[in-house]
Amino acid sequence: MTGPTRPLPFGEFIALLALLMATVAYSVDAMLPLLDPIGRELAPATPENAQLVITVFMFGLGLGTFVMGPLSDALGRKSVILGGITLYMVAAGVAAVSNDLTMLLVARFVHGVGCAAPRVVAQALVRDLYSGRQMARVISFGMTIFTLFPAVAPYMGAELGALFGWRAIFWSFIAFGIVSFLWMALRQPETLAPENRRPLALGPLWRALVTVLSHARVRLYLMALTFVFATMLTWLSAVAAIFDQSFGRLDQFPAWFALVALLSGTTSLINAKLVVRLGMRRLIGIALSVQIAMVAVTLLGFALDLPLAGFGLFITFMALQFLSLGFLIGNMNALALEPMGHVAGMAASVIGGVSTVVAAVLAAGLTLLANGTPVPLAASVLGCLLASGAAMLAARRYAD
Repeated sequence: MTGPTRPLPFGEFIALLALLMATVAYSVDAMLPLLDPIGRELAPATPENAQLVITVFMFGLGLGTFVMGPLSDALGRKSVILGGITLYMVAAGVAAVSNDLTMLLVARFVHGVGCAAPRVVAQALVRDLYSGRQMARVISFGMTIFTLFPAVAPYMGAELGALFGWRAIFWSFIAFGIVSFLWMALRQPETLAPENRRPLALGPLWRALVTVLSHARVRLYLMALTFVFATMLTWLSAVAAIFDQSFGRLDQFPAWFALVALLSGTTSLINAKLVVRLGMRRLIGIALSVQIAMVAVTLLGFALDLPLAGFGLFITFMALQFLSLGFLIGNMNALALEPMGHVAGMAASVIGGVSTVVAAVLAAGLTLLANGTPVPLAASVLGCLLASGAAMLAARRYAD
């Protein structure tokens, strides 16, 4: 299936782009209400290990980020996206029939590798077709639609799990993949002409990795970004269990998560207005300070069982943590890329891949401390935020 040769209508291209970008959000957020039943069935002795279903997926996604971009430069955008979606669907099928947690985790790792193709190469599609302000406009439209998925995905996961059991979510990933595959195959033309393709070579990627890691300021910003990612992954892995075991509100989890996700989507718009006036470093400093203060109050409240420790405090903690991400991730990415103009494309792949992989490893270790209460989560988040803040302070020595 080679698809048409005419470009897609603008609106249809935006919708396809949003669907491809949403693959990661659906594959992560729809799993959150189902971690407990997965753990009880596949690892009854250590059900908390089911939280690794999230971090292992992100580890595969991070590794895939390194290779999918260069592959698409050599083989074309369309074939790599279709190949990645195929791998994504095969891994979902294996996960759906897994009889033990180890098999499920291996399948989820491969699931993440396959998911990297639509995540990374979709942005290359945009770069092939648009430039400058028009490119930014297209990505903004796609991101606007994409932000709706974290709000609805837990609902979808919870409903499928209630009706058909947790395995149904993996069959839904296959259905999601089929829609993406057919839409891409039948409607989207190849955007990278054969004469513009480059032979697959690891040399440029390796040189970009060395360039990024040998630049002191970039290395520190990358460290700060990685620790922030680790807090997000630790949250995603632990939050549903806390709703269930500490507060007995697992049935309310999709609604609260949707509310926080929708509110978090607004922070990127606020950041776009404030960053011009305040600057990236100052905004990051404010956001980190608010997060650290909130997590300290939460940790003390629950560790000492103070009167303020309750569901209201936990929800406030959750909301502020996710709201702050809109002021942190984009600005930290921009700061890390700022000195890398000569290798910006490869540097973006390296920064995205390294931060995701290392954050997944950190979060995998931290989630093993989880016990269904807010205390281990708050302690883990506090450690990561302090490390991120220390890296930002150290980078000031190298600021221009």
